[in-house]
Amino acid sequence: MPTNETRLPSYTRSQLALRNGQDRDEIWCAYAGQIYDLSASRLWRNGKHYEHWAGQDLTAELIDAPHADSVFKRFSVIGTLI
Repeated sequence: MPTNETRLPSYTRSQLALRNGQDRDEIWCAYAGQIYDLSASRLWRNGKHYEHWAGQDLTAELIDAPHADSVFKRFSVIGTLI
């Protein structure tokens, strides 16, 4: 039974780590099992935003952030973290 739902690609932590703004131009981060493309954000230039680094799962780090997880709504979900 076909559906109209598009399945997002899955990436490992190792694959995510390569999208850190240093090894490749892509700047990705994971949060709550989803991977977001932060490449267009001027706040993530060079893969760093304050003390946070791209290419990582930021779920645990968001507890100390001065903003809520709603900040991720600004960015496209491009995959899931496995």
